[in-house]
Amino acid sequence: MDTNPSFLPSPVNHPSSKKPTALLVDSGAETNKLLENIFGEEGWSTELVAGNKEALELAKTQPFGLIVTGARTSGKEDVELLRRLRMVRPHMRLIILADEFMPGDILAAIRERAFSYFSRPFSTERLSAMIRAAMTEPYWDDGIEILSATPNWIRLSVRCDLLTANRLTQFSRESSDLPDAEKEEIAAAFREILLNAIEHGGNFDPSQFVEVSYIRTRRMVLCKVKDPGQGFSLDELKHSALSNPPDEPFRHMREREAQGLRPGGFGILMAKKLVDDLLYNEQGNEVMLVKHLDKPAAG
Repeated sequence: MDTNPSFLPSPVNHPSSKKPTALLVDSGAETNKLLENIFGEEGWSTELVAGNKEALELAKTQPFGLIVTGARTSGKEDVELLRRLRMVRPHMRLIILADEFMPGDILAAIRERAFSYFSRPFSTERLSAMIRAAMTEPYWDDGIEILSATPNWIRLSVRCDLLTANRLTQFSRESSDLPDAEKEEIAAAFREILLNAIEHGGNFDPSQFVEVSYIRTRRMVLCKVKDPGQGFSLDELKHSALSNPPDEPFRHMREREAQGLRPGGFGILMAKKLVDDLLYNEQGNEVMLVKHLDKPAAG
């Protein structure tokens, strides 16, 4: 894989001549209004079309800053729209809203470089945040690459920047048919470990990549993150809440301030509480999360 990609911006409208415009595929009155409000607050105009066929024809004739598909269509239909769009708009940003979760749709969306993916019922707060990120970030579409994939074992190369981490977390959340509580626990723990790898292993350097593996069996979910750094010992993590003595729960914050690190340091500790096992390799640059799906009954 090319670890020093040439970042190319998506085609966007020229703000000097007119407002940037988003193309929306009909999702029903309530969702349409939500989307129009989000774009309006950021100074964007919107155009609404009835379906994917109309969206494709209109996008062929004029560039849009972002396309949001309709929540009434399937992920498979929206991925096909994106595939066809790529022929005329290679760097088009598109967020998929799908009617329901279907296995395999997330991998297809990542392969076709969808910006993000949400299936019903989706969080309006997360959707709003993702749309605003898509509206403002200049470079994005080289961030996630599939190295290998089967239905139960996926390996990805992930660029070391915050936007890519947030996009991958949303993809991971949507790729699972687990109950909501388990899904959120795994997603939250995974995000913290991924951010830790991107910040401390990759130094938020977009020319660096971490390798992510996601394995699903009948009885567990396993997530593995390997960063490009030199590693560390858990005994050296004075900047992490994991190292705090019981009577000084915030001691690590002084260490972070002394090292010039951003506020935080609770990620590893939180991740340990959300999953069943959190394991590091000897070098300290590879971590594995394990979440059991059918714990034995107590007693």
